[in-house]
Amino acid sequence: MVLMPDPSLRSKSQEMRFHVHHPECVFKIAESMQFILAGSTIKHTIIFMCIGTDRSTGDALGPLTGSKIKTISKYPHVFGTLAEPVHAKNLTDTILNIKQNYNCPLIIAIDACLGHSEHVGSITLGHGPLKPGAAVNKDLPSVGDMFITGIVNVGGFMEHMVLQSTRLHLVMEMADAIASGLSVWLRRYNRKSEITTTSFL
Repeated sequence: MVLMPDPSLRSKSQEMRFHVHHPECVFKIAESMQFILAGSTIKHTIIFMCIGTDRSTGDALGPLTGSKIKTISKYPHVFGTLAEPVHAKNLTDTILNIKQNYNCPLIIAIDACLGHSEHVGSITLGHGPLKPGAAVNKDLPSVGDMFITGIVNVGGFMEHMVLQSTRLHLVMEMADAIASGLSVWLRRYNRKSEITTTSFL
């Protein structure tokens, strides 16, 4: 079921969630991006920070998505790919690098997460930062002005093992959908790397 809010009710706490197998998932991601980031005269450099590691199937959603964004759209401002992942050991340095080298960056953080069984396969978009590593009790800095998360498996017990045993097929499907949706959004609504967005920082 696609949860698309009434534009008149838009708020910073609002989230949009829909399942990867929804027939219009890719276009819903593109529409949701435009909905969340529409309407301001402020220009930000959009940064995609795709968090995770290729050493764990479930946690590979971020770097898989980053690699696919670069392949599909050739978008230059992507941090976190299979070749150069952003993970616990370099997350703080990556955030500092972005702040030092980009003028007015707006970071879209993309990461895998664990959740209830009925939500596995769901993709969520919303305002605000995410807290990487929370599911496995890692103390990492919050990151992002907006987040995109994919629920790859069930949480609540032995999270490390759950991430290791997550099916690659589902993770690939979700990475494909997120990367394709973001690429559609970039092509349809934004022709430049400097993108006019909502002022919610």
